[in-house]
Amino acid sequence: MALSITDECIGCGDCEPECPVGAISEGGSVYSIDPAICDECADYGESFRCVEVCPVDCIIPLES
Repeated sequence: MALSITDECIGCGDCEPECPVGAISEGGSVYSIDPAICDECADYGESFRCVEVCPVDCIIPLES
């Protein structure tokens, strides 16, 4: 399962440099996560780096 950024994203960009696999990119006024690339920080412990820095808590598990 991957993560997803909701429409509540304010476009701050804090999450993009935190992604160790480059799955986050700017998509207009908000950011998005490529589910084919996102590995939920598998090699970085139990925390999701992008979720930790998001000021509006708009990064959630992608629903299948």
